[in-house]
Amino acid sequence: MAEEGLVIGILSIGDMGVGIGSLLISHGYKVATFAEDRSEHTRERAKSSGIELLPSIPALASTATCILSIVPPRDALVTAKRVADSTPTEANTRKTPLYYLDLNAVAPSHAHQVESLFTSNPNIIFIDGGIIGGPPNPESDAPTGWSRPSIVVSGPTKLPYTHLAQTLNIDHIAETIGPASGLKMCFASTTKGFTAIAIQTLVTADSMGVYPQLRHYLEKHNKLGLAAADRGLVGMAPKAYRWVNEMQQIGRTMEEEGGFSSGLFDGVAEVYRVVAEDTALGLEQPGRRQRGTTVDDVVAVMREGIKATKEKVE
Repeated sequence: MAEEGLVIGILSIGDMGVGIGSLLISHGYKVATFAEDRSEHTRERAKSSGIELLPSIPALASTATCILSIVPPRDALVTAKRVADSTPTEANTRKTPLYYLDLNAVAPSHAHQVESLFTSNPNIIFIDGGIIGGPPNPESDAPTGWSRPSIVVSGPTKLPYTHLAQTLNIDHIAETIGPASGLKMCFASTTKGFTAIAIQTLVTADSMGVYPQLRHYLEKHNKLGLAAADRGLVGMAPKAYRWVNEMQQIGRTMEEEGGFSSGLFDGVAEVYRVVAEDTALGLEQPGRRQRGTTVDDVVAVMREGIKATKEKVE
């Protein structure tokens, strides 16, 4: 049963934010957001999901029990600063502390930067985190009635609201800041990194006239890999702009934590930059798809965009 009186703030309301908000509302929680700086379409999605729209970040910070930060990685630091600047630093100005769960796809060192914004404020408790998996969806055959991603968190303080943690499928994996972000980075490298390789591979095969043959032999010798590539290509377009910095954050993690060069994932970031900035796929929005809804169309649009960009340069 939902803990009484809890208000969960979500920043911001994209596919994941709406999914998590809907999950929480279905389990009896009040969910709020600030979306005045988002599109009318986004605000309508929030309202239609039962998420309350508050007029400002200060209003959200003063109302919420917990804030879940789920923004593009490039916005993680500035979003945390807006919340930090909106929360009084005087002790005992809140009945309970504001729990700030940074669930963004950032490197552990970036998570420490975010944490530093809150260290002098006794009214905010920072929890490092990451989301592994897709947005929650109602599913009648799931144990909870919902399919849910895994939310991994780390830090010296655990979220004290047991039912909320269970509803969100939270796994507290370490007592320090950084491991949760690092785990998310390592996981995403194997999924979004693979999708970028698949984009390059299928587009290059098409440009050489061997696309049907490649699909034939992948179907014959690597059926699971082809299925994963197809899912990745069709799903990535509306999120490609977010993944540019996420891949850079992965590269930073591999360099700082693993001792490798960041170059591999800088290259992966460039694939998603091309998708987002040089092709019509960059105009796609969740729930309003026009292009790239099939693998063949993703390949066609990518080739069109790359050709047009090359002609401009020449």
